[in-house]
Amino acid sequence: MELFKLVKTFRKDEDGAVTVDWVVLTAAIVGLGIAVMVAISENIGNVTNAIKDDLDKAVDIDLGGSAGGSDNSGGSNNSGGNTSNP
Repeated sequence: MELFKLVKTFRKDEDGAVTVDWVVLTAAIVGLGIAVMVAISENIGNVTNAIKDDLDKAVDIDLGGSAGGSDNSGGSNNSGGNTSNP
């Protein structure tokens, strides 16, 4: 009779089932995260290079076509009263 009680209580106990549910849910979330990472990482290099190229072009246009040259746009505009050019 004691064996039947043990089997009955074992079948009613749901603590293990809840743990299995959480393990399956956690594994699904981790798997989804890995799938998203793989999908994004394939093209992230291309996007980064495109942004870099666009920024380089913007800097070249802003600097007058020479990267690192000066176009005298960032200095003093000499608006202190003397407007004559030597």
